[in-house]
Amino acid sequence: MKRAIWIGLSLALAAIIFLSFARPHEMVSPGNLIPAHSALQNDCFACHTPFQGASAERCTTCHAVADIGLRTTKGAKIAQDRQSTPFHQALTEANCMACHSDHPRPRLTQASPVRFDHALLKADARTKCQSCHVPPRDDLHRGPALVCATCHQSSGWKPATFDHSRYFALDRDHNTACTTCHTGGNYKTYTCYGCHEHQQAQVLAEHREEGITNVENCARCHTSAHGEPKGEHGGEGGRDSEGRDD
Repeated sequence: MKRAIWIGLSLALAAIIFLSFARPHEMVSPGNLIPAHSALQNDCFACHTPFQGASAERCTTCHAVADIGLRTTKGAKIAQDRQSTPFHQALTEANCMACHSDHPRPRLTQASPVRFDHALLKADARTKCQSCHVPPRDDLHRGPALVCATCHQSSGWKPATFDHSRYFALDRDHNTACTTCHTGGNYKTYTCYGCHEHQQAQVLAEHREEGITNVENCARCHTSAHGEPKGEHGGEGGRDSEGRDD
């Protein structure tokens, strides 16, 4: 009796193993492929290596990295827009499975789609956000000629932080609305003459006594409301209009 049971179990196991190789799409497939790869529905080994799973080498057999986003696998040119921006050429390695899965995700993880890890990009590509992303069109983002990383992290657009003290400390009487200094919605430039005590003629007259004739770029010497001015006439190093140190 025991021998018959063992023989039956062995035959069942052998059948499962045989069918896993002979008809893997029916035995172990997690679901239908995406429409673009529907022709490979019954050809698991087009992408998978037995006992190893899918591999980038199988993907690049059809999808040449140099052509992704530029040409289809048939060689036809792809019209360029934000949805098909070619960036795979800037990846540090061809690790297709880090982002792609041609089968539907298990139900338990469908609410957590795979997020693109910007660490996969080469260092110089990580600073060229506009090559893939459309910049915001509000007044705050329209003005500054700053890199996105000044306020944002590649791990997520929000939360964003901006350290205004790198340019000017907003303390004491300077804790005011942005439009007081940045007029016309242009955050690339600023003026200190938005307050009544800062009249340009008076400021110019006072600075001429110190031999200073350029009073357009106040933050070059004055970086806060505290103490003596800093910068080229204060001896402690200032910043120019773009926030760079002298």
